[in-house]
Amino acid sequence: MQVRLAYGRDGLTVDFPEERTTVIEPVYVEGLLDQQAAIAHALENPINSPPLSSLGGKEKRVAIAVCDVTRPMPSHLVVPEVLKQLKDVPNEKVTILVATGTHRPSTRQELERMLGPAVLNEFTVLNHAAFEESSLEELGRSSTGTPIWLNRKWLEADLKITTGFVEPHFFAGFSGGPKLVAPGLAGIETIMSLHSAQLIGDPNSTWGIVDDNPLHSRIREIARLTDVSFAVDVTINRDRQITRVFAGELFEEHQRACLFARKTAMQPVPDPFDIVVTTNSGYPLDLNLYQSVKGMSAAARVVKKDGVIVCAAECSEGVPQHGEYADILASAKDPCTMLKMINEPGYSRQDQWEAQIQALVQLKAKVYLKSTFLTQDEVRAAHLTPTEDIARTVRQEMEIRGPDSTVCVLPEGPQTIPYLLEN
Repeated sequence: MQVRLAYGRDGLTVDFPEERTTVIEPVYVEGLLDQQAAIAHALENPINSPPLSSLGGKEKRVAIAVCDVTRPMPSHLVVPEVLKQLKDVPNEKVTILVATGTHRPSTRQELERMLGPAVLNEFTVLNHAAFEESSLEELGRSSTGTPIWLNRKWLEADLKITTGFVEPHFFAGFSGGPKLVAPGLAGIETIMSLHSAQLIGDPNSTWGIVDDNPLHSRIREIARLTDVSFAVDVTINRDRQITRVFAGELFEEHQRACLFARKTAMQPVPDPFDIVVTTNSGYPLDLNLYQSVKGMSAAARVVKKDGVIVCAAECSEGVPQHGEYADILASAKDPCTMLKMINEPGYSRQDQWEAQIQALVQLKAKVYLKSTFLTQDEVRAAHLTPTEDIARTVRQEMEIRGPDSTVCVLPEGPQTIPYLLEN
């Protein structure tokens, strides 16, 4: 049985033994026939909010938060429609903020692909800078003691608009919505607090949980304190087509988007598998190893204890070089040591959350990585086992585990979140 895995831009076809392989994909939803019209309709008929066009004005300063290059968000479709609804606002009063969190800034070429040349040339587009204190403003502390540092341009705006892409998220429950504010537009001190070892390690800080998720609750509180004026979220299918548009009051529209995404992306399975093959949903989500931990985390939900995960992630940008993820991996001899180090009182380093989740996955299963752009030595340095041939690796592991061993394939990686049915 041949299965096409989402891998880089071109995909990867792998042969699996049909009689012992279960393929789990999101429920396929057709793309909207007229995506632009659907976006316009949602902006004109929002959820629990006046139409976006009624919120503008010649004197209004507008800030629009958009996803960065690591998300397959169709900003080139959404943002022009948002701007069209705000045609009474002078261009010079509009700032588009790329909600990078701690990710690297998007290049001009990437911004042109993300937003389109017209938007990039006619409006101010800025990458958020989490480490530049001069670009941030402090709002004090949240009810749980989280220090709140946010983008100054965002806070100064009279009209604040978020635009996001909703899918299950491995520790925030779902992406999109309030995540565009924090961590998207937050300072590093705020981000570190939201991504503490304690919060990341909480069992409710996981895929598909929002209301009882302590991390997501903190994110929502920060977004609420900034008085988001209007929000737009979309869901997409594997062809990167918009399947639904949700717009209006931030928390109500995001809740509806999450419910829709849950129905299509989260799939139940009766029993765990010996071997789970996963991806990180292809480009741009598998740009680097850091992002690809999400695919491993999705697989870990349905792999047996001491089973095997095989992750296919192109990693065209490497580990990556920015941030501290690579240094954290290098500072521990194995995943167990790494997890212990991260959980030590006072330990605090950027990107520790990704290393923490990776370590938790590896304590459950052996993890192979198929990557075109990482050398075998680089893969081993990340505590993973390199593989050049996924089909061969699967066959070898099946032979080790015996004739009753089972295989699960997640071709779309974390676009599908499998979960075990309660017995």
